[in-house]
Amino acid sequence: MQHLRLFLLLAGLLFQPLYAFTQTADLYDPEVIGEVKIYFQVSDWDTLLDSLKRAGHKERVPARVIVNGVELQQVGVRYKGNSSYFNVRKYGHTKLPFNLRADAFIEGQRFPGGYKTIKLSNGFRDPSFIRELLSYEIARQYMPASRANLMKVYVNDVYLGLYTNTESVNEDFLENYYKDHNNTFFKCDPEWHAHQKEGCPESDKASLQYIGDDPGCYAAYYERKSHRKKDWEHLLELCYILNKEPQRIEEVLDVDMALWMLAFNSLLVNLDSYTGRLCHNYYLYRLPDGRFTPIVWDMNLSFGGFRYAGLGKGLTDEQMQQLSPFIHYKQQNEKRPLITNLLRNSLYRKIYLAHLQTMLEEQILSGALEAGARNWYERIDEEVRNDNNKLYSYEAFQNSYEHTTMAGKSRIIGIGQLMDARLEYLQNHPVFKGGGPEIVSAEVQDFGDEYVFTATVKGAEQVWLAYRTKGPGHTFKRIEMFDDSGHSDEMAGDGVWAVELPREDGQGKIDYYFIAEGKKIASLYPKRASFVYLSTP
Repeated sequence: MQHLRLFLLLAGLLFQPLYAFTQTADLYDPEVIGEVKIYFQVSDWDTLLDSLKRAGHKERVPARVIVNGVELQQVGVRYKGNSSYFNVRKYGHTKLPFNLRADAFIEGQRFPGGYKTIKLSNGFRDPSFIRELLSYEIARQYMPASRANLMKVYVNDVYLGLYTNTESVNEDFLENYYKDHNNTFFKCDPEWHAHQKEGCPESDKASLQYIGDDPGCYAAYYERKSHRKKDWEHLLELCYILNKEPQRIEEVLDVDMALWMLAFNSLLVNLDSYTGRLCHNYYLYRLPDGRFTPIVWDMNLSFGGFRYAGLGKGLTDEQMQQLSPFIHYKQQNEKRPLITNLLRNSLYRKIYLAHLQTMLEEQILSGALEAGARNWYERIDEEVRNDNNKLYSYEAFQNSYEHTTMAGKSRIIGIGQLMDARLEYLQNHPVFKGGGPEIVSAEVQDFGDEYVFTATVKGAEQVWLAYRTKGPGHTFKRIEMFDDSGHSDEMAGDGVWAVELPREDGQGKIDYYFIAEGKKIASLYPKRASFVYLSTP
């Protein structure tokens, strides 16, 4: 019956005027608390959306929607999420997460700013309201990641509350970061309603374990977002090489971006991710050069909001504060090959630690995290107080930085309570004692037929040049530099490392950065490489 009602609603669209708007406003401006008003034609819209969600369908119900004052007709609306929907609905709350699609029924229609999709999260298990905002703000400084802000949401003029508005990882996102959106694309987030094909080996969610050459064995764990003939073949190749021939991993994976993601998850104790028990909440996109790159997603439970690492019972506050940077690698956990098999490589391990140290210093030690959090608390205090449908108390919001608060029956550690202790733990961890090599200076000289890259480094066992010639959408190659007086590097052993790179016909500029490998940890220049890099003139 619900499907019949939806059909009749869709049929009614044929007799309504069509409008398509393309605005230039920034939908994700963090300085603005936006507003979304949704108007359904039926009074029991929530029952209709519930029936579709519980049946596992992604069909949408049409609605008139006003976004920051801009009106759109026949926007497709559905509920989204797993825990944030099912657990919240179970206890009778009305503040449920939404997914709005501007072009669901009107081709070419866009939300203000040219966006196709609006994803509104309800703050499940985050009394602070800001875990996701802070996490994406940090992530975007080191890797491709979504933008996010807050929005007030109304349905049929009834205020539902304050929601997190997160940029969708879709074709527009891919085009923005990689200048390409037509390659293999997977969302690594098992559907609750999905069941693995009978006769398949077991896999621990979207762990990238290799479980044979039958794509049907992977379909329950990876949601195919692209429609290319070789999508599954490409994913299975990645899984096979990662597990069976990890020495070839750079052929199929942007290793540096994977290391940034893993370091990010470790630092922020973001266990509702690849690192944790559910092993999900990331995307994989295959770049034009044939290598997959990971993209972080869904971080309302970062900063210790989820306590399960996948190695037994839930962690205590102290165990999260002192979460090892080598979790899963230390246990040689075969169910997390992206961690275990990458960190087995000593150079990758040193780069991973360099990334972790960079974020620790720039975000936590510097006070940037606390300053950002305090700013958000001050700005949204009144909005949180006025949200009568918020999932947790106003008192929990007020205490959520410095103290453990309750989200239903779950204890949610304070953001500062976690990270202040985490800073102390990591600063005193043996692997960070003494730091890495010091890259004193670096330069490139153009000799017409070749470039000479030079770096002056203290305390390095080896120095590498990472470079690419084709720009965004392509990963960096790595070549050895020398301190032997035979490669335009002056005297042997003087700490000046160099390498010559021939100029190819018709070649444009070269993007590059330096890696200095120490005994335990590496140093990079620029520190945020490979996301931030240098370029030849």
